[in-house]
Amino acid sequence: MPSLKDLKNRIESVKNTRKITKAMQMVAAAKLRRAQDSAEASRPYTERFNSVLSALASANAAGSGGPQLLVGTGKDQTHLLVVMTAERGLCGGFNSNIAKLAKSHALKLLEQGKTIKILTVGKKGRDVVKRDLGEHFIHHIDLSEIKSIRYTDAQAISKSILERFTAGEFDIATLFYSKFVNVVTQIPTAQQVIPARFDEDEGTKTEIVSYEYEPTEEEILADLLPRGVGTQIFAALLENGASEQGARMSAMDNATRNAGDMIDKLTIQYNRSRQAVITNELIEIISGAEAL
Repeated sequence: MPSLKDLKNRIESVKNTRKITKAMQMVAAAKLRRAQDSAEASRPYTERFNSVLSALASANAAGSGGPQLLVGTGKDQTHLLVVMTAERGLCGGFNSNIAKLAKSHALKLLEQGKTIKILTVGKKGRDVVKRDLGEHFIHHIDLSEIKSIRYTDAQAISKSILERFTAGEFDIATLFYSKFVNVVTQIPTAQQVIPARFDEDEGTKTEIVSYEYEPTEEEILADLLPRGVGTQIFAALLENGASEQGARMSAMDNATRNAGDMIDKLTIQYNRSRQAVITNELIEIISGAEAL
């Protein structure tokens, strides 16, 4: 049974831990507001951009050929998995859920006899990939020094992916990230970006409007599709940023509550032990007095 000193030290230690988790929760709440505003502000632009691209792609599909970013290489043998996670931990299951989805997707492809290559964005995703699928790891992009995600950061990632596609290193590229819903809900998402894939309802948003393009639709697509990859990556980074802070806020709130519960239990145990010590001392005093 722990001594009174040990119990007192444990109570002080848990109290200090609770102070840290409470502070981290408040910091995450402040960061979440900015990250959520950025993610929500990007959604209308991303949706409209994809809607225009979808309409152009549908019109171009009637013709012959098309940019490789739209029609693909004609094969689906080599897959590039871009696993986007956080640079830091202490955010619940945020990183592990994304990594789990990517790992599940990778194993399915390997069972089908496909070749996979993994590119990671975020240190936590890299750690999981190297542990479980290290032989398929090809590159890591470090964003640990970046405090606020900007479009230029997404462009750098997009440039690396597009250069590899142009060099014929892969046929299909898929992003793995977490879509932000609210503080307690973040949805791990797999999104194919090369060749471009659009939801069926995106094309219908522009079907009722007829546009004339100058220059030709093919030339516009050739210019917009690389930008589309960067836009999708930027949107995914923003969604990840909001999801990370939401998950961290929720995790630190749970940790703070658990620390409070543990303090209450340790305090009760301390008081009982102290009461037992006092009772034993009184018994010894009374026994000694009666012996006299």
